Amino acid sequence: MRRCVLGALEEDSVNIGDVTTLSTVPESTQARATFLAKADGIVAGLTVVDEVFASVDPSLRVEWLVKDGDCIRTGDTFGRVHGPARSLLTAERVALNFLQRMSGIATATRAMVDAVDGTSARIIETRKTAPGLRVLDKWAVLIGGGANHRMGLFDMVMIKNNHVDAAGGVAPAMRACTAYTRAHALEVPIEVETRDLDEVREVLDIMDGDAGVRVDRIMLDNMARRDPSASGGVDVSMMREAIALIAGRVATEASGNVTLASVAVIAATGVDYISCGALTHSVAALDISLRLALQA
Repeated sequence: MRRCVLGALEEDSVNIGDVTTLSTVPESTQARATFLAKADGIVAGLTVVDEVFASVDPSLRVEWLVKDGDCIRTGDTFGRVHGPARSLLTAERVALNFLQRMSGIATATRAMVDAVDGTSARIIETRKTAPGLRVLDKWAVLIGGGANHRMGLFDMVMIKNNHVDAAGGVAPAMRACTAYTRAHALEVPIEVETRDLDEVREVLDIMDGDAGVRVDRIMLDNMARRDPSASGGVDVSMMREAIALIAGRVATEASGNVTLASVAVIAATGVDYISCGALTHSVAALDISLRLALQA
């Protein structure tokens, strides 16, 4: 988080500073500012905003009326900050950029989490995050009630379609993965992506035939197929068949064609995880403003 904040502040000032504020606002001017919600949503990123203000000027005093994960409504004043006007103005945009983005991600996540309430499905994100902001993007998903997928390439084996094709098939990819993780004593989860029922059967057959092959999760990629005439706009018959074949032997993950309209239908198949890249790659920032007033 600190690296993200310091990088954003450096990007904004380039060791020169806020020349507009420095040239127009007297150094002695004190001010207070209020955070105002201009849309309904889930607030996220308060700790990050604290870090922004502290990095710009430790004398700035921040007071929150809510906590991460709370719902805010249009017109709510949910936080205040007091201190030197120069510092407030310098920190304003970076603080809002983090707060708006994280709150937008948390809001979208909460909507999906609410949509699958009553099922066993967990909503997770993907690696489709803004470069340099992955930790914050994934943190916002947690605040919104979702769960996290792998953090990066290092903490989970995820054999995707391109790996399967490059390895020469599902079986060679799985066996090579087993050999590599054993040789390097890697204790990480292993997931295999499947595109159809034949590939699901192939993964299960390898698990049955090769005692040393371990799979922790099977991804069901695009098995929720677009169908405007179906409930939620997706046909999940193939996914239901796949889940029946797997029969609880390993966890399952649905990927592809996941929207707020379709997610409840997908969850009703009994899938364990539903991954949605749009939570982070297509986030709509929550509209929040910071209104400044001078103090006597």
